[in-house]
Amino acid sequence: MLDVMLKLSRWPLLSQEALIVGASVVTGGLLYLADLYPLYVTGTADLAPMWLRVALFIAICIVEFFRRLAPAAALSLGGVILAVDCFHGPTIPVLLVFADLLYTATLYGPRRLHRQMAPIAAVGLLALITLAFVLQRDWRVPLIAAVTALPFIVIPIWWAANVRQHRDIAEVERANAAQLAQIARLDRSAAIVAERARMARDLHDIIAGHLSAIAIQSEAVLAMDDDPGTARRVLAAVRLNSVQALEEMGAMVRLLRADGTASDETMAPTRLSDLPKLVESARASGIEVEVECQLDDDVPLPAAVDLTAYRITQEALTNVAKHAPQTKALVDIRQQLDVLIVRVANDLAGTSATVAHPGVSHRGLLNMRERAAVVGGSFSAGPDGSSWQVRAILPTTGSQA
Repeated sequence: MLDVMLKLSRWPLLSQEALIVGASVVTGGLLYLADLYPLYVTGTADLAPMWLRVALFIAICIVEFFRRLAPAAALSLGGVILAVDCFHGPTIPVLLVFADLLYTATLYGPRRLHRQMAPIAAVGLLALITLAFVLQRDWRVPLIAAVTALPFIVIPIWWAANVRQHRDIAEVERANAAQLAQIARLDRSAAIVAERARMARDLHDIIAGHLSAIAIQSEAVLAMDDDPGTARRVLAAVRLNSVQALEEMGAMVRLLRADGTASDETMAPTRLSDLPKLVESARASGIEVEVECQLDDDVPLPAAVDLTAYRITQEALTNVAKHAPQTKALVDIRQQLDVLIVRVANDLAGTSATVAHPGVSHRGLLNMRERAAVVGGSFSAGPDGSSWQVRAILPTTGSQA
């Protein structure tokens, strides 16, 4: 007996069915022993033999074993057994087990069966009542039996329909919660990727911008033998680039250590107000730079647009120093209505004039394009006649700006 119980415990569904069938057998046995099994009292003895009653009850209990494995088939077989039982006079034990089959088929059966259970039960009950009226001489007997049996059919279907509806709602809510969690994970991943891309752009601007200028200026100093005044001016520019690179790296470290309350000044340590320093550093690299800057002092630029314009100008001048040294460049920055136009143009130089610097990733144009796109602007770069032109149009109003 212990081995059987252990085996049943390994099959939760089978053990559950065994408990339910056992409870049905005990309840039906007590009703049969107490002679309380008839559904109604007619004043006459039950003409059906007891062995037939018990056989029908045992048969429907066996069918109950498959109430979860095959709900539709179990309900069909249970209906046949119930019809035979009703033909000899309905009994409570068989009807109780059939009510459980109705409940299980409505709750666990296919969705189509669940939707059609009420009409099927109504048609079946009507057919049994009609058959009883035909076979019974006393019309009161089938009428009383129908009224008595009605709760055994209606309540299981109604109860199971409510339970299934709440279960379906819970499943939908769980699915929605899982989808929301997945969306949140994707949003976090996208935010991490975007933040890494932003940090990569900032690091590129700091390293490729300032350190490239330092490399070019140091190379120029090494080539000077008899011009101490120019060498001193170039070394001053080298120091300026070094100090500014350290300041920007320090600002980035402070931003990474901040708790999310960093101000715009911390997030944008360089602005267009620092443009004179940038131009002076470019001139120290051997570039003749002409600046035309028209900004509206009454309409301050958003911090993101201000920083983007500075970084694009910085990267453009760095590219001029690397790829077209000893040329002339024009920096034209204009604020018009709700846009800021940044244009940097320089004379084209041959490929032989390109200065090679190890470690440069050549991501300057891509970073400038990404920076313009982040604030909702546009970017273009390419030859324009005899010059190379970098042009960015940045919106100064709107949520992205």
